[in-house]
Amino acid sequence: RHTRYGDKYVTVVIDLTPVRDGTGPARLLDMVAGRSKQVFKTWLAARPRAWAAGIEVVAMDGFTGFKSATVEELPDAVAVMDPFHVVRLAGDALDRCRRRVQQDLHGHRGLAGDPLYKARRTLHTGTD
Repeated sequence: RHTRYGDKYVTVVIDLTPVRDGTGPARLLDMVAGRSKQVFKTWLAARPRAWAAGIEVVAMDGFTGFKSATVEELPDAVAVMDPFHVVRLAGDALDRCRRRVQQDLHGHRGLAGDPLYKARRTLHTGTD
């Protein structure tokens, strides 16, 4: 339900161990209202210490609050960016570069007939 008030973000916590081990799909652990360092820290603090000590890797988006909470609450875990967000950041950088080259070469933004503009899909997906 969409409302005018309230937090529109949710922190989703997923166990990727089965995917890493090849034993099954990812497992949803929890969904918590809000998206902040404090929300993630509070969620981690509510877990048993023995459970938290078993966490080796934390995959997340680029939000610095999650990274800070991970460093503070799980000092032995390695924090990494999930593959989706890595590819998205690379695609965004590639698109900015393509637009800059288009502007430098032609003095205008890409038009439908411009080769660099036509190459957008190929650059992002590897397909025509």
